[in-house]
Amino acid sequence: MSQSLDAYLLLACGLFAIGTFGFLARRNAIAMLMSVEIMLNAVNLAIVAFGMFIPALAGAGQVIALFVMAVAAAEATVGLAIVIAIYRNRRTPLVDEYASMRE
Repeated sequence: MSQSLDAYLLLACGLFAIGTFGFLARRNAIAMLMSVEIMLNAVNLAIVAFGMFIPALAGAGQVIALFVMAVAAAEATVGLAIVIAIYRNRRTPLVDEYASMRE
């Protein structure tokens, strides 16, 4: 079976669509964070695929993907810390309840 860039990009688009749907359809903050992680992994897959199939980006694709992973880890850490802090105060992980904190 021959490898093609189209197959990798189709998989990346599918993962990104699943992540987008999960982010927009869920009200739970932890599920929303997991959906953002799925979207970032889709972007990583696309970056590595482009790096593999375009000779000018031979090593740069993996380096950029590592930077995206580091940013994703930091985002997940900070986001989860914020969700836990809000959960301790409000006793709910639902995003709809966070708007009442302004009042």
